[in-house]
Order: sequence, then C-alpha cells, then structure tokens
Amino acid sequence: MSLTPDSVTPDTGSPVSGRCPRCGAEVIPGASFCEECSFEFGGSPTARPESSRATGAEAGIPAASRAPSPGPRDELTVDREEAATPITAEPGDESPLDVGWTGPTVLGLGRGTAPVEQGGPAEQPEGAACHQCGDGHYEDGYCDNCGAKQPDPRDHFGEAPQPWVAGVCDIGRRHRRNEDAMALFADTAPLSFAGLVVCDGVSNTTDSHVASLAASRAAREVLRAPLSRGVGTRAATIAAAEQRLADAVEAADLAVGEVTADLDETGVANPPSCTFVAALVCRVDEQAVAVVGNVGDSRAYWLPDSAASPARQLSRDDSFAAEQMSVGVPREEAETGVGAHAITRWLGTDSPDDLTPHTLDLDLGEDGWLLVCSDGLWNYCSEADALRVLVRETVDRLGPVGLHPPTLAQALTDFANTAGGIDNITVALARVGAVSEAGEPTEPLEPLEPPEPDPHTDGRETP
Repeated sequence: MSLTPDSVTPDTGSPVSGRCPRCGAEVIPGASFCEECSFEFGGSPTARPESSRATGAEAGIPAASRAPSPGPRDELTVDREEAATPITAEPGDESPLDVGWTGPTVLGLGRGTAPVEQGGPAEQPEGAACHQCGDGHYEDGYCDNCGAKQPDPRDHFGEAPQPWVAGVCDIGRRHRRNEDAMALFADTAPLSFAGLVVCDGVSNTTDSHVASLAASRAAREVLRAPLSRGVGTRAATIAAAEQRLADAVEAADLAVGEVTADLDETGVANPPSCTFVAALVCRVDEQAVAVVGNVGDSRAYWLPDSAASPARQLSRDDSFAAEQMSVGVPREEAETGVGAHAITRWLGTDSPDDLTPHTLDLDLGEDGWLLVCSDGLWNYCSEADALRVLVRETVDRLGPVGLHPPTLAQALTDFANTAGGIDNITVALARVGAVSEAGEPTEPLEPLEPPEPDPHTDGRETP
C-alpha cells in the first residue's frame, strides 16, 4: 500500500490544519519546525500517522480495540470513536520519511542501546550530548546546536536483573510513542525465582502508555514477594503462584485507576487501559516451574531448544481472533482479518468485572526459552513452532552470544522492526540452561529476512 499524504501541501511539506506532516502533533501558528519531532516545515512531504486501529465495522465489532464489557459496568461504557485505517508504505519501501522511522536495524545491534540493569526507562540527564549531531547538548529537552528534540527514554529501554533474565521494550517504526511496558525481577540463582511482566497499552485510549507502565510495575511488586510453599507439594505451590498472579492483576488494575484518576473525573470517552501477561518462575523441590497468567492478548511461550520437543503458547488470548479460532477459523485467517486484535478483556477503569487471569503451569525440565511478549513481536511470528524456529535460527546467527538473553531479546526486537515494526515491541526472556556472556557477534550480521507480508497487517487493530 502506497503512502498517500493528506496532511501536507503537495510542494512544500508545510502543515495543513495545524498539524505536523511527520508526526501529526499540533503546530504552533508560524512555527518553522515541529516541537514534537523537530521536523522542519518546507521540507519533503511526509505522511501523517493515523490511528493504529482499523475500523471493526466489517467484522461486526466495536471500532475500538475492545469489546464492550458485560454486566453491571455497562453503564460505564461509552461508544468509541471510529478509527481510520493507517496508510503506510509497503514492506521494503519504507524510508526515513516514513512516520516513526528509526533507521535500518541489524540483527543483534538494534539502536546501540544496551539494556539497563534494573528499573526500566531512565531519564536522560540535562546537558547530555546530542544523539543527532554529536556536537550540541540537550537543554530543556532540545539540542542547543541543531535543535533536535531529546529522545524519550521510554522509546527504547531494557532490563537485565540477572544474567538469565532480560528484556527489551521498543517503540517500533510506526507509533509516535511507546505504549508497551515491562517490569522484570530475578534472584541470582538460575531458575530459583523470577517474574516477567508485559503490559501493552490499548492504542486508541487516552494515555495508555501511563496505564501500561503503572500496571507492569505494580504487578512486579506483588509478584516479587516470597511465595508461600503451603504444605510443600507441587499442587500447593502452583495454587499459591496462581493466586499471586491473580493478586498481581488486581494490583495492576488498581494502579491504572490511581494514575488516571484525574482523567476519570473529566469523563474521558476512552479511559486508559492495557493488557497483562506475566510469567512467574519458581522451584518445587528440585524442579523449576513456570506459571503464566494473562488478561488480553499479550502472550507467553515455551520454546525448547530441542526440535523433538513441542513448543507451546502458554497464554490464552482474550480477543476476537481467539473466539474465531475456537469455532474453527484457521489461525492465519483469524489473526489477519479485520478486527482480529479487538480484545475482550483489559485492565482499566472500564474493564470487565471478571479479571481472573487465564493460568497455566509448566515444568522447565529441559533447555529452552521462556518468552513473554507483546503482539509487536508475535504479529510477525504467531505460532509457537514457527517462533521456536525463529529463536533457534537467531541464536545460531548470533554465534557465541546467542545464549545471552539481552542480546537475543534485542535481536528479536530487530526482527520485528525489520518486518515492519507496525506496533510497539516488547520481548522478555528467561533462559533455561547455559547462558552466554555478553559480547559481539563474530561476524557482521545481515538483518533477518522478514516474513511474507499479509495485506491486512499494516492496518489491523493492535493494542
């Protein structure tokens, strides 16, 4: 699908209707550049980003990404605004003029931003060197030499609480801001105790990036408390872990309400909301176990190293696509059709009454990867077996650093960006088995070949 700009004048790239032709932000009358993205008016015309939601009218579902919540909360629901289908370049035709373009990605190298040890996105210090020109320094959010806007630390960050657990959260190539969030923790001893939380903000709700960050951090604080062993049996430990996940969902839902209370008072039509998925790793006697819980359509997978062992999707989507697959619609058709990503449960002030997470437990008895991710990754590789092949090939291509969780998380993020990056991308990993040291690949790596594009993927609904 070709770019068809409708927010710029044909010859100058000047803003029409008071909005920036690159990022869509409101423009101060008479301004010569956009204060949001530093685009200079009068340059080459670019496309305006539309909503990341496709209309779901053809599928018989609400235009928003969420189905109306049932029961007593019905009086809180409001008709959502119809969202326009985004118009983007065909895969392979993207350029630096495309909305949200972040530059070419090379497998394993990404943006050159090393994952931080803990705590998520860190604020950039005042006076830091400009990333764009290299000569100036940031003052009050802008370079004092070239005027470039200081990067938002939320756009790309990583966490690596221990060598066996790490994750990367990235804005992707199409969105104006990163509405994904993650929060990780891990004990020193491999497979002793860890938690991986990913929350994906629903794009057509107000300030969903605030909701996702608050939810992920609140959930992490609940999950990281010592887990009761009960009578010490496997069943008792699993039950305790499942209850802990339910408590984490409740805390995350409350956190979204607390950080968005001011918006609730104003009666905003689309209150902030997000999805939730978490994996809790613990031990029962000498056996490592993963217990997964989710609300929405962010996912968890088990990807064993051995091709003889089955890969598994551990989470269960709350989505229109999942409902279609449950009645026999093929996965590819269900996940790429109009309205495929309309979710039926979410966290937020207008969430459904029943937020009991879907749960599943799994013995971690062989080498492999526990993967927790947003749909920014699985958009391009949904089935567990295909995702396991992607991970194995990526590990092989990375060579000596292939089993280094931060490096692999970045490489999978690069894959999603190379494939189109239509949504924010979060990849969190726990390694079962040997772990590599940090380092560089032995040879320069070419980007992974992206999957065959589907005509629906650039405009489909994504939370």
